[in-house]
Amino acid sequence: MQFQISGQQIDVTPALRQHVESRLDRLQRLDDKLVSLAVILSVDKLRHRADATLGVNGATLHAEAAEADMYASIDMLFDKLVAQLRRHREKIVDKHHRSARAEPQYG
Repeated sequence: MQFQISGQQIDVTPALRQHVESRLDRLQRLDDKLVSLAVILSVDKLRHRADATLGVNGATLHAEAAEADMYASIDMLFDKLVAQLRRHREKIVDKHHRSARAEPQYG
């Protein structure tokens, strides 16, 4: 999986990078076929904002979070991505089950 982290109006410190990488493990446990993840950290006055674009097979998921603390916004961002990834996986599984039920049963 390709992983990219960048900052706008903020330097990405090793501590921030390590925090993002530790949260990345939650996504990889849900789906091992992740294609890419791009995380952008930015600061607007007192708002610490985190945006992420997650590429999975067949879709691109996007989430953003803004909090007063950068670590809190990263945590909220990954919570949103986990929820979106779970919904995406359930949708794929449901489509596969529906197509199997739609096939005529001979016998």
